[in-house]
Amino acid sequence: MARYQATVPSHRPAAETFAYLATFSNAAEWDPGVLAGQQLDAGPVRLGTRFRLVVPFLGLRMPLTYQVTSYQPGREVVLAATSALLRASDRIVVTAGAPGSAVSYQAEVRLRGPLHLLDPILRPGFRAVADRAAAGLAQALSRDPGPDTTASPGTPALPAGTAPWPGDAA
Repeated sequence: MARYQATVPSHRPAAETFAYLATFSNAAEWDPGVLAGQQLDAGPVRLGTRFRLVVPFLGLRMPLTYQVTSYQPGREVVLAATSALLRASDRIVVTAGAPGSAVSYQAEVRLRGPLHLLDPILRPGFRAVADRAAAGLAQALSRDPGPDTTASPGTPALPAGTAPWPGDAA
């Protein structure tokens, strides 16, 4: 299992920072390891909301469907994804500060089945990917996001030709 934890400052107020990050499809804007993101369920983010992210994995474009498994409005969101190859979990906690806010981000990836034997090999690569994501997040949270910081369901669309990954849990 590979784990990562980072704390990232935000120049935005806690409520705005949380709304931006809880809309997990926005990860495509700040995480260079996410090729595309899409909210699958209409309406505001809540317990059960699903997001489809496309990530590179072993030279493939792998869609992962993340689902909100725990939700404390304005404070914490936990998301989980399971595919035939891996299980991923992300926990985002936003706290108010002066000025702005702070984000505690925890991510965990575990390979499934016989691939779990490769977990020790996954760790250094995951750390490098997560370090780039944390740097991208810090950069995104330090700039003015503009008038629309959340993507509506269906946009941005998944890349053309992207098919669901076998065993991807919806």
